[in-house]
Amino acid sequence: MSNSIHTLPGLTDLMRSVLPEIIPPQRPLRGRQSEYPGVSTPDDFIRSFEVAAQQAPMAFRLSPHILSVINWTDPLNDPVRRQFIPLESTINVTHPAAKLDPLHEVDNSPVRGVIHRYPNKALFMATSICPVYCRFCFRSYAVGTETNSVKKMRFLPLMKQWEPKFQYIENTPSLHDIVISGGDTYLLEPEQIVYLGNRLLNIPHIKRFRFATKGLGVSPSRLIDRNDSWIDTVIELSQKGRKMGKEVCVHTHINNKQETSWITRLGTQRLYEEGVIVRNQSVLLNGVNNSFDQLSELVHTLSDMHVEPYYVYQGDIVRGAEDLRTPLSDSHELEHQIRDQTAGFLIPRFVYDVPGPAGKRPTLSAQNYNRHLGVADFTAPRLQGHHVKYWDPLWSLSEDAQKEVQSHFADQSSDQASNQEAAAA
Repeated sequence: MSNSIHTLPGLTDLMRSVLPEIIPPQRPLRGRQSEYPGVSTPDDFIRSFEVAAQQAPMAFRLSPHILSVINWTDPLNDPVRRQFIPLESTINVTHPAAKLDPLHEVDNSPVRGVIHRYPNKALFMATSICPVYCRFCFRSYAVGTETNSVKKMRFLPLMKQWEPKFQYIENTPSLHDIVISGGDTYLLEPEQIVYLGNRLLNIPHIKRFRFATKGLGVSPSRLIDRNDSWIDTVIELSQKGRKMGKEVCVHTHINNKQETSWITRLGTQRLYEEGVIVRNQSVLLNGVNNSFDQLSELVHTLSDMHVEPYYVYQGDIVRGAEDLRTPLSDSHELEHQIRDQTAGFLIPRFVYDVPGPAGKRPTLSAQNYNRHLGVADFTAPRLQGHHVKYWDPLWSLSEDAQKEVQSHFADQSSDQASNQEAAAA
């Protein structure tokens, strides 16, 4: 990871060395005109990137593997570039419903760094750094270095900062399942992985936990490097857990087949031979995997590597990545198309992670879906009859519908201000 690029000059220097003299135009997405008008040369591309990077809520950091799988001869159309390198886009218009913390994680954090949204499951924030930074991250309030637009809530990978989290887990017997995340556990030292794993294995009421990491997709060489003990440590914990009747597994995040390589296949084969369960959680992203061909290729590629294609998430409404978000109808249509392509146990679950205590709900469970305004209701037993609205990206609506949505939120803000004035009077 020492050769990752995370500075503006470093990335622009690389771009100047790899971009073609004439950049191919963007192929229309959904029949729309290019979202990058005027970008046809390396100077245009770099200028567009520099403007977008200054406005983005997420910092950028790119691993050597990710840099190597981007098709630099056709960067406007590349599905990997879209995820990690922002450009000025005519469709990246922030939705008025967008939030830095769309899942209300901070409101469901009884101890700093523990997110407890489910009755028997919690998330342990072990760190707030990652080997790469996704533009569409729903945890932009905490993950990565600070940007011009966001001051981050940092979680340092220090054992003294972990202790209150462990105490909460130990004192909450209803918890059976822990996600160790952040940030990314791939950047933790093996000694830290051992400490985390053994501490959780020794809590009687914890029956399973998983290490969340994009590592398999962004730096797979670590999986086959015999001098790197990170994966050895995870394998040992998995085997130790099995003997104790507990599950220790890996949840990874790959969104497009292009992110994988022969190294990824060797790495996942090693995990498979050692009996480590690996599941993948994708996010449905515009121009990345929201076509049948792209998503079916991903599902088959993961399955062939013995990685369960577990979830396909509906994108959260976050700032700075609306060009990547898809309408709910994409999820509905793709689930219908994918369902007859492979064995039932390899079909991913298409879900929306509803904010607060509701958790993941099938996207097909959406109610009152108004395709004109791009809004649907989600509910769950723990919401006690209340509904949470999901809004499609503005770019997917007609111009008239966009104006109606903007007017709706403007009226809502005005009503809230009036109520606050009345309460203060």
